[in-house]
Amino acid sequence: MEPLAARIRPKTLEEFIGQEHLVGKEGPLRKAIEERHLFSFIFWGPPGVGKTTLARIYAEALNADFYELSAVSAGKEDIKKIVENGRGTLAFGGKPKILFLDEIHRFNKAQQDYLLPAVERGELTLIGATTENPSFEVIPALLSRSRVFVLKPLDESELKKILKRTGLTVSKEAAEWVISYANGDARQAITVVENAHELYGKVTPETLRESLQSGKLRYDKKGEEHYDTISAFIKSMRASQPDAAMYYLARMLAGGEDPVFIARRMVIFASEDIGLAQPTALVVANAVFHAVESVGMPEAAINLAHGVSYLALSKKDRASYDALGLAQEDVEKFGNLPIPMRVRNAPTKLMKELGYHKGYKLYDKESYLPDKLRKKRYFPKKKNS
Repeated sequence: MEPLAARIRPKTLEEFIGQEHLVGKEGPLRKAIEERHLFSFIFWGPPGVGKTTLARIYAEALNADFYELSAVSAGKEDIKKIVENGRGTLAFGGKPKILFLDEIHRFNKAQQDYLLPAVERGELTLIGATTENPSFEVIPALLSRSRVFVLKPLDESELKKILKRTGLTVSKEAAEWVISYANGDARQAITVVENAHELYGKVTPETLRESLQSGKLRYDKKGEEHYDTISAFIKSMRASQPDAAMYYLARMLAGGEDPVFIARRMVIFASEDIGLAQPTALVVANAVFHAVESVGMPEAAINLAHGVSYLALSKKDRASYDALGLAQEDVEKFGNLPIPMRVRNAPTKLMKELGYHKGYKLYDKESYLPDKLRKKRYFPKKKNS
């Protein structure tokens, strides 16, 4: 029998729970489905938040032939078979072909390059799904031809609705336990409830804990470990706890985590959490990243350990990261505000006559921000240590 998560999977947007920013009344994905707009896109978000379900709903709404592959096991031949299966039928009024490629980040550059022409020619509409930042994992040519939709972890109220849909009796205390354990992952929440019910006939905090300890739980434990451990790893470095950071590094490597993924997160951390307090942190993190790529495991673990120690012991300063966030809020709120004339480029005579660049002074103390934001400050007056 199919797992409970598969049996209660939503088939329409009306049944779907969560991701209101995408499928709510004015959500872009809802609009695309309602208008039968065919285009390639990538879902980026954590596990169990509806990526596969939304891809199926979209394909069904567009009456498309839907193909589903996992980049973990699929290769060029699988793509070739799909493309050549009824090649050209869309041009003659046939159904569009939609490929849902789960874990697209696991496709290497050559595999993505092979996929690109079919997407460019419109022979295939791609829906990619990834838990990793597509800016790093998807080749620019493919990324430029796809829209990226960011999916969020499900919140407490959404998970409660999903638990009700299971049809199983779940006490209030058990529901709270499951929601805390699932950490925004609907599939994990459903599966742990299903296993407790199958093994013990009831769902309580006690049976939930027992079902986990039984070792019979049917869920992707690697996914859970991946997010929990990298979170603990980052937080340990942020708290300047090198011992804890080293432990979680060792745990990730022992579990088979991709060392390049770890190194990439360290590069991000160097700017996000250390920043101006110790600018050389980014230099070290980048050096570790390149060392991991060139040296390879198992020796690259030494390079990672070197970098983790350095980052964990470095002074911390999030001023740059926080300033970017504040500036992005203003860009989102006000759009493209007029740039002051004195700092505009004036490559032509006409532009000079119109006042472009007029009044510019070298090392000017007057704000170059747009007039509406002239008094705005994104950086604190004194940098945090």
